[in-house]
Amino acid sequence: MKKHFFIIGLIGIAVGFVFNACTTVKPIVVDNTVTPKNVLFIMVDDLRPELSMYGKTQIISPNIDGLAATGVTFERAYCNVPVCGASRASLLTGKRPTAKRFMTYHASIKKEMPGVPTMAKYFKSLGYTTVSNNKIAHMKQDDPGSWDQEWYPYVKGWRDYITPENIALEAGKGHGYAFESPDVEDAAYYDGKTANKSIEDLKRFKKEGKPFFLAVGFVKPHLPFNAPKKYWNLYDKETIKLPENSVFPESAPQVANHKWGELRAYKGIPKKGAVPTKMAKKLIHGYYASISYVDAQIGKVIKTLDDLGLRENTSIVFIGDHGWSLSEHGLWAKHSNFEVALRVPMIFSDAQVSKGSRTDSMAELIDVYPTLCELTNNPIPSHVDGVSLVENLKSPLKITRNQARSRWKNGETLIAGDYFYTEWKKKGKVTDVMLYNHSTDPNENRNLAVESAYKKVVDSLGTILNRQITAYKLSELKN
Repeated sequence: MKKHFFIIGLIGIAVGFVFNACTTVKPIVVDNTVTPKNVLFIMVDDLRPELSMYGKTQIISPNIDGLAATGVTFERAYCNVPVCGASRASLLTGKRPTAKRFMTYHASIKKEMPGVPTMAKYFKSLGYTTVSNNKIAHMKQDDPGSWDQEWYPYVKGWRDYITPENIALEAGKGHGYAFESPDVEDAAYYDGKTANKSIEDLKRFKKEGKPFFLAVGFVKPHLPFNAPKKYWNLYDKETIKLPENSVFPESAPQVANHKWGELRAYKGIPKKGAVPTKMAKKLIHGYYASISYVDAQIGKVIKTLDDLGLRENTSIVFIGDHGWSLSEHGLWAKHSNFEVALRVPMIFSDAQVSKGSRTDSMAELIDVYPTLCELTNNPIPSHVDGVSLVENLKSPLKITRNQARSRWKNGETLIAGDYFYTEWKKKGKVTDVMLYNHSTDPNENRNLAVESAYKKVVDSLGTILNRQITAYKLSELKN
């Protein structure tokens, strides 16, 4: 009986979710007597919620933790597609990925949704100075007319090697190692240069006195895990541990077993099979060091915002573009429908929101666009699929949403309460299914979809998911 009521409840939630996703958000009235609020948009590549503020106490991330203390942290925020290009295109346009758009790392805004105003283009139309530093959109010049300046620090290969060995390996038309730890200053790497550029921009904005939309994109902890030695030294390599679920679960469908070719291309990584334990720990060490390195750069940017007296009138958002598996399920990749690839860190800091709070209300990356609009007292464009999270920012204990949706290739994932449900289709027919209950199996090791006792739950979640997909397709046709 309890299960029956739970399923009915899920369907009720789904109806509300579909309605929200397919309804134009009511614009708010702009008060022209109020000084326009600035936006500091910080995005970190391949960063899952591997941060001290998310309970990962082994991670040293004092500056991001400090940002969380001034705003609201979303415990359950999810990307809409776990790959850089598609995730960023979806986020910047506020549009969901579908089977026909925003699917791959080279997803293009100007090719796939050329008529939709991105966040940058919209804020520029409102009179904001818009600057993109380093990796915001995945493709360069992919959003014509949106940025007053689109800046990149690249003076050599994008992998940003410094050590002679890795430089030589890359010059030989191959990959170097998947990490390096030279004894250099922060600005020797691109992310350090990005922080310095952003600091100079803030100083210029202060002098000019115009509202600004400054987007700062940090590349680490994306492969290769390169960071100055001092950040590697923050961690004792002897204490690095592998996750408990380092083997692909027998009950999971093989379609979910990504081959992680991105990592295998690096020197020293086996072309087949598992990564040896010593190498695996070195990779995790490098991921941690890269996080601490980026954390330090974020701290420098936010300190400048404070020192210039701009903080009070600036809305800050901090996000990752998707997660990344550090050998969970035997994977080393972002490309999967497991939670470790879909869940992202998300913090909003603003003078009008709750301080040092957390919310369990769900959020998606497509919600960032409308949320920034409302925080800055600007109308929300009708094309945006996401919903504003301001209600959660002001009342973090209030749960306004208990569902989210993501996709990777042919896999559609519905997150509903404690359930993570994914189905794959071929020619319109379901071929594979995964179901995990996070209340009893947070690491997603037991696929309940193969157990007969959960058939009704699988059928109900499948119905909800497909109703949402159908409703969204219909709304797209109307618009």
